[in-house]
Amino acid sequence: MSRTIETSSGADGKKNKKSLLIIILIAIIAIGAGTGGTWYAMKRLSSEESGPEKLKEKPTAFIDLDIFTVNLLPEENNQYLQVGLTAKTRETPVIAEIKKQMPDIRNRILMLLSSQKAANLASITGKQQLSRQIVDEIKQSLSSVELREDVLEVLFTSFVIQ
Repeated sequence: MSRTIETSSGADGKKNKKSLLIIILIAIIAIGAGTGGTWYAMKRLSSEESGPEKLKEKPTAFIDLDIFTVNLLPEENNQYLQVGLTAKTRETPVIAEIKKQMPDIRNRILMLLSSQKAANLASITGKQQLSRQIVDEIKQSLSSVELREDVLEVLFTSFVIQ
């Protein structure tokens, strides 16, 4: 009989281990599901909060700044730059302000362009840097910080160095 008792207690031990393993797996799955559900709910909530902000985002507009032709700083030969520019802005009062300040903006851009060297403008990096500098010049001409923030970038519509 003692042998039978030992066998049954061994079977109970195996059942206890299986039961414990099943309980642990269920707990892990429950924790994972709870974490996943919380993450999903938070993500959905944050996207609903940012949804109206996206709707409030103002559409963009483009303002032609005309074509500029300037002599570049001399290097080996006399060279000139002819560049067409368009400003990308938000559709706000900044458009009217840029039109109002156009003589000052054009003057600032002409001064900036004529201070360039052809070698610096030959690379994409040089052109990108020039674009950022032109944006800065436009922003300096505008009267308020809010308007300055609505100037997004300057695009080259033509670019010739000769």
